[in-house]
Amino acid sequence: MRIKRTSHRARTPRRPRLLAIATGLAAAVALAVPAASAGTVTDASGASVLAAAGDAVLDAGVAGTAWYADPASGTVVVTADSTVTAAQTAAIERAAGPHAGALRIERTAGRLSTQLSGGDAIYSAGARCSAGFNVVSGGTYYLVTAGHCARAGSTWYANSGLTTVIGPTVGSSFPNHDYGLVRYTSAVPASGTVGSVDITGAAHATIGMAVTFRGAVSGVVSGVVTGLNATVNYGGGDIVNGLIVTNICTQPGDSGGALYAGNRAIGVLSGGSGNCASGGTSFFQPIIPVLNAYGVSVY
Repeated sequence: MRIKRTSHRARTPRRPRLLAIATGLAAAVALAVPAASAGTVTDASGASVLAAAGDAVLDAGVAGTAWYADPASGTVVVTADSTVTAAQTAAIERAAGPHAGALRIERTAGRLSTQLSGGDAIYSAGARCSAGFNVVSGGTYYLVTAGHCARAGSTWYANSGLTTVIGPTVGSSFPNHDYGLVRYTSAVPASGTVGSVDITGAAHATIGMAVTFRGAVSGVVSGVVTGLNATVNYGGGDIVNGLIVTNICTQPGDSGGALYAGNRAIGVLSGGSGNCASGGTSFFQPIIPVLNAYGVSVY
């Protein structure tokens, strides 16, 4: 989708449309290491084991890892990127102690990261990203993007020459969460669609949900939700919680891009690993907490 200049003459209001956000992730094929024990978690003791195992991964503090509890298999799925050594995975298992059997460690060929390159196409002096879902509060319009994008620039533009103003960053949350808000202050059109899809509401992700992603680099890609409430350690103290996991392939330049199911907004891209030549694993900030945090809504 391209951002176009518009004149200031009076006209009939249009339903604002979505800009697609971008900063990227990309993904890789996971090589699973079977857990010592697995099975559906149906009781409090099983849930506490998964919680303890997840806490141990966090305490191990290994950058390049992401993890989430999978009650259906009775495991904590840990994704370790190409920078994580065998010694570091062993350290994670030691940290889990008696709960190490609940870990399922998977390898991904790429590197987990938030990536500010590429995008379709919002620019600041410090970053290039993409717009995601357009939102509104009263008569004021905003765009939601990734928090690591929003904190990288104070004013955003529709072109790389930084001459067509979109507006200022008015909110950002990163790390822990990964979302930000930019206010429209110009005549740049802000429609309520992602591509040709009219977004009319928002929804929580569920395991197995069919979803679509639209990013500037990868374009339109479909997949399914594979995990919920994931934590990603991007390194340098940048740890993000509560993320949606999908098998969608994304690439550098896609971050902040829009994840949706039908006409419902689901999330914005936080990060991932690898590249689309080998598959994909990507992590998304859920959209509903963002709408609630800023008191805005999709339209």
